[in-house]
Amino acid sequence: MADDPAARNPHPALEGRVIEVDIVSKRFGQAEVLRDIGFAVGAGEVVALLGPSGIGKSTLLRIVAGIDTDFQGSVRRPDRLGMVFQEPLLLPWRTVAENLTLTHPDLGGDGTHAALARVGIADKGAAFPAQLSLGQQRRVALSRAIAGKPQALILDEPFASLDADMGAEMLALTARLIAETRIPTVFVTHSEAEARILGTRILRLSGRPATITGEEAA
Repeated sequence: MADDPAARNPHPALEGRVIEVDIVSKRFGQAEVLRDIGFAVGAGEVVALLGPSGIGKSTLLRIVAGIDTDFQGSVRRPDRLGMVFQEPLLLPWRTVAENLTLTHPDLGGDGTHAALARVGIADKGAAFPAQLSLGQQRRVALSRAIAGKPQALILDEPFASLDADMGAEMLALTARLIAETRIPTVFVTHSEAEARILGTRILRLSGRPATITGEEAA
């Protein structure tokens, strides 16, 4: 096991680092799922974490986001994060507009309308999640993640369960919004194509326990 955090960080001199990850080990009981994972995310970067299903990508992302704190190592992240999960996680008893203003109360009516217009569903503010398609629900989740002008964005397989056409639409929309906002992003996927379209840098995860076994420009 490496003792030097810099040895686990492929970019120790990366300028403008927004996120710094140094995970020595993550276990669930006796099972070690992550080991010696280090990377940094610079300003304007989109780092794609690429690996097969079940390798531990979502566990890693939960650590990066601060949701899981039961690990050996350290993570430095900004205070204001935007997150998009594998499921939209909208409150079904709240309207689309209310789902946004619950987490971003300063938006107001005009701000909520603008936030929804940005993802192509300006007319859905009064609808309830059950009245939306899965693709539209994912647009709401993306809008909610970026509406608060986060300092970093965390995406956990946000195109899962979408058909090919809708997945391509959401991928293009997400890529456009990240390019416009320049939000530093960590993006988990098992799709090589998604990693290359959305990412500026790809980190490949493999092994048991999982570690970073490759890195390349997207």
